[in-house]
Amino acid sequence: QVQLVESGGGSVQAGGSLRLSCAASGSIFSTNSMGWYRQAPGKQRELVASIMIVGSTNYVDSVKGRFTISRDNAKNTMYLQMSSLKPEDTAVYYCNALFRKIPWGQGTQVTVSS
Repeated sequence: QVQLVESGGGSVQAGGSLRLSCAASGSIFSTNSMGWYRQAPGKQRELVASIMIVGSTNYVDSVKGRFTISRDNAKNTMYLQMSSLKPEDTAVYYCNALFRKIPWGQGTQVTVSS
């Protein structure tokens, strides 16, 4: 079964940048539309960025212009470049497929201080 491992989180000050990575145990990025999700304390998990099989991308309004999703099919890795980070971006970030059930990884914590 495919496994997803997120990494790259950390603690930064507002305005800072981080690059998250999502490594898959199999070649799934070329055949699945994928997304980055986040869950803040006390809130539901939300989809913040997605990349379709054909490469088109979408973002939730709150991160547009600040986050960039990308993937490297050859490396079985997906990325989320985050810049101009805000305290409200603080959450655990996860990657997963949009239309296929893959077990959730452990996520990576992003903490943004003001």
